[in-house]
Amino acid sequence: MKLSEWARKQGISYKTAWKWYKEGKLPVPAYQTPTGTILVKVGEEKEGGKTAVYARVSSADQRADLDRQVARLLEFANSQGMAVAKTVTEIGSGLNGRRRKLMRLLSDPEVTTIIVEHRDRLAR
Repeated sequence: MKLSEWARKQGISYKTAWKWYKEGKLPVPAYQTPTGTILVKVGEEKEGGKTAVYARVSSADQRADLDRQVARLLEFANSQGMAVAKTVTEIGSGLNGRRRKLMRLLSDPEVTTIIVEHRDRLAR
């Protein structure tokens, strides 16, 4: 799969994915073809549902922390052999019960596993 397609599926920008590839921090195996195209090796989905990554920070000032949090979560999922089908990022307080993206993720019947960095990323 092309890096741009992988980035779109993970919910991150192509530029971020490209930067991770160049720094050797891409959480999945990838290689560059002689024509310059970067291809990502994606594992097969396991039976029993999809896996999602959920990352949250409290304020817009912490946006850089959000990218690092996503990178750590994707790296963890890859190390466990889990194929991440969806990445959801959100900026908002953990005390706010109206986090739309989290509610949408929790109500998705196809997602059976949600990976978070710490349980306070879901709720306090």
